[in-house]
Amino acid sequence: FEIDANGILRVSAVETGSGKTSDITITASNKGRLSEAQIRAMVAEAEQLKEEDDRQRQRIAAKNQAEGYAYQLKSTLEDASCKLSTAERAPLLDKTKEVVHWLERNQTASKEEFEHQQRELEQLANPLMQKLYAGSAAPPPATTQVDEVD
Repeated sequence: FEIDANGILRVSAVETGSGKTSDITITASNKGRLSEAQIRAMVAEAEQLKEEDDRQRQRIAAKNQAEGYAYQLKSTLEDASCKLSTAERAPLLDKTKEVVHWLERNQTASKEEFEHQQRELEQLANPLMQKLYAGSAAPPPATTQVDEVD
């Protein structure tokens, strides 16, 4: 027997006693197969859905990034209680809680809305974080000069 690329099956049989041979060809029916137009339509639909999937992926990434930033900032502020006064931490903690609450209520917001919430939080947090880490920053490593040798 032999099957070609188009799914056509050719079978040959030989009767050993009389030496009589018989051949049969079985072709695959097109029933149940997709037409070329159907295949093109499915590919076009898949391309459209890919674009939507990419937009959703970006939206979810922005949401996760904003959420991660807010929770990390909240944790940092709670750990920094001995380095920062309550008056310094309170406004930022309140804003962090507000953003976390907003994120919980707006799971289907757009990518731009998630990015906006994170930017607002960053604008408020950056000056305080610089102050927090300025006191604990390690001095830069000493540089050594190496002379080039031929």
